[in-house]
Amino acid sequence: MGMFSESVDVVCTPSGQPLELDWAGRHYAVCAEPVRWFERRQWWAEEQRAPLGSGPGLVDHEIWRVQVRRAGSPDPEPLTLDLTRHVGSGRWRLLRIHDALLHRKPESA
Repeated sequence: MGMFSESVDVVCTPSGQPLELDWAGRHYAVCAEPVRWFERRQWWAEEQRAPLGSGPGLVDHEIWRVQVRRAGSPDPEPLTLDLTRHVGSGRWRLLRIHDALLHRKPESA
């Protein structure tokens, strides 16, 4: 699994759930139900103080795990990604890429 932070463009459902995304010049469609959770961040290491009323987005990161398939790709194996959305700006970032190849069974000869 690789971990980094890279900007992605995400199209969401009306309820805010990721539906499709553009990353590295390619278009992907979400092909399974996304999973959402929140992770604590060390805001005190990045901010001098927490302005009153700024809890959402300052203390927790919203993380979505999505499985996507590249549009027009013959590869049946989905790619699993972790995305985060910045509460204030609404911008999305790619945080992790999970390597599906590690979980494949070896093919019989």
